[in-house]
Amino acid sequence: MQQTPEISGRILLVDDETAILRTFRYCLEDRGYNVVTASSAAQAEAILQRQVFDLCFLDLRLGEDNGLDVLQQMRLTAPWMRVVIVTAHSAIDTAVDAMQAGAADYLVKPCSPEQLRMAAAKQLEMRQMAARLEALEGEMQKPSDSLGSHSPAMMNVLETARQVADTDANILILGESGTGKGELARAIHTWSRRARKAFVTINCPSLSAELMESELFGHNRGAFTGASESTLGRVNQADGGTLFLDEIGDFPLPLQPKLLRFIQDKEYERIGDPVTRRADVRILAATNLNLDEMVREGRFREDLLYRLNVITLTLPPMRERPEDIGALAERFLAQFVRSYGRPARGFSEAASAALRVYRWPGNVRELRNVIERASIICPQPMIEISHLGLGEQVASNAPRIGEQLSLEQLEKAHIAGVLSNSDTLDQAAKTLGIDASTLYRKRKQYGL
Repeated sequence: MQQTPEISGRILLVDDETAILRTFRYCLEDRGYNVVTASSAAQAEAILQRQVFDLCFLDLRLGEDNGLDVLQQMRLTAPWMRVVIVTAHSAIDTAVDAMQAGAADYLVKPCSPEQLRMAAAKQLEMRQMAARLEALEGEMQKPSDSLGSHSPAMMNVLETARQVADTDANILILGESGTGKGELARAIHTWSRRARKAFVTINCPSLSAELMESELFGHNRGAFTGASESTLGRVNQADGGTLFLDEIGDFPLPLQPKLLRFIQDKEYERIGDPVTRRADVRILAATNLNLDEMVREGRFREDLLYRLNVITLTLPPMRERPEDIGALAERFLAQFVRSYGRPARGFSEAASAALRVYRWPGNVRELRNVIERASIICPQPMIEISHLGLGEQVASNAPRIGEQLSLEQLEKAHIAGVLSNSDTLDQAAKTLGIDASTLYRKRKQYGL
């Protein structure tokens, strides 16, 4: 009798030896896993464009193809998939290369059936644990803490978001990359009456049209080459909850009519299945692209845009909410200090000034990354400007002579820039040609 695995999963086997593929497949299918095989890099890539897998066993030697090169491509095509390198060569440097290239584990053949099954169970368990952890973090996240703001523009967006959260209106979230569109979408779900149901995300740029349709609506077994199992699709997973279409501007144009029909009628069909199904799903979408311009250019359907933007929320970039920079930096620092156990507990005045002067083209995401790096490399309680790596950028983003600025604005920017590039206040005062007491008054005057 076929045993049912405690942990189910979809596994891709890639090897140019037919006997190995057959043996591995029988061994894993005997435990109830869904297995698809490929005998070349090109075949594996074609399959990954059509199907979603949890785990891949990848041979290091694929004829003329190097398994490490194939691994790098897989990390781009299916970043969620765990990959175990399989090879007859047990050289330690090969193992290190494989792990550095993104492999989750390393298996030397010949291996016993039990070794193969144990490797599969371990990786699938880690894959499911990661998925559960991501869902748990989403449930535990407190939107009021992560999205709190002192910026009037941001506070207005959050107020509107709270007002519309408890409706079923579709919401389009606009904003530059890194402004927190995904975070706001999750907050809206948390504030809504759908909060007890699933919040499901599809990252539109990461999927081809064929894989997008399968991922969105699901497919029946045998619907296309390699469809060895039926899948439910994200729409089914989000039934009763929220479906978040991240970067909707990159949603495949040929598939937009099917998305429009689902948004209008809540009806869809899986690939290879004529049965019409229904799902009660609230749609949230986000993009940093200009959808109106894309409509004029014929790259996005106008009727789909109308359905998506019943309510439009536009997140301000970081440079337009300077009131929040200090608080966000302190919050991120506290998080990373707890995570990494590092000594940093705050920012020097020069570092704080640099954070305020910098324009943050990468917005909140960039600020978070800068603080994470600084918290790791700083060996002392106070983070200095040298730990931020913003010196040249701060100078390049400062106001320039001849711009439409008042003398007060220019003086404030200049003092902040000098402070950000000085190790001590005495050094800054000397550079500015004023005494320390005058610099103190100026800093207090300008809130530096």
